[in-house]
Amino acid sequence: MDTLERLRGGLVVSCQAYPGEPMRDPRTTEQVARSAVRGGAVGIRVQGLADIAATVAAVDVPVVGLWKDGDDPVFLTPTLRHALAVAEAGAQVVALDGTRRPRPDGLTLAATVRELRAQYPGVAVMADCGSLPDALAAQEAGVHCVGTTLAGYTEERPRTEGPDIELVDQMVAACTVPVVVEGRVHRPEQAAEVMARGAFCVCVGTAITHPATITSWFVQAIDGG
Repeated sequence: MDTLERLRGGLVVSCQAYPGEPMRDPRTTEQVARSAVRGGAVGIRVQGLADIAATVAAVDVPVVGLWKDGDDPVFLTPTLRHALAVAEAGAQVVALDGTRRPRPDGLTLAATVRELRAQYPGVAVMADCGSLPDALAAQEAGVHCVGTTLAGYTEERPRTEGPDIELVDQMVAACTVPVVVEGRVHRPEQAAEVMARGAFCVCVGTAITHPATITSWFVQAIDGG
């Protein structure tokens, strides 16, 4: 798919702010996204319909959209309704929960992907996975790419300090669809390592676009010294 080809071998930057933060605003999101593109990002990952629409209008690289909603353990673009809304907002790639856990609307991942692809045939579908079995099941369900996004967050795998290198190796070896490495990639050398291990592209968020967390790293280092 042409959209995914534009991401091959590059850096996708996740531009998201948590609820209640000063930067939680669509205008701020698209400004951060434009800055990331200026720095060389080949794609942008954005949460929330308003932020997706604003970012799509502001950048000329593919936008990976998602919608975090609800209190269910599956809350990352959790239902077909959410996935369709993300596509309607303009995202060229729709990221959804790609785990094997039950979905809030009762649909299977395969049914969700099938309907999303039928209604938006030009949109790529990315499954955010937590384990190799997740990735293989998502691949079978018809997604265009799989990510390591939920590794360490679904209790199937321990939460590593950096990216889950073991899972990266497993997915690259076993999957036939592109593997996007995302999650706890905090340093440039980590991004380079996962690319050398065969990742299709790498997505970095906190280390680039979350000032509160980055600031806390420096504060902790100073206090610890």
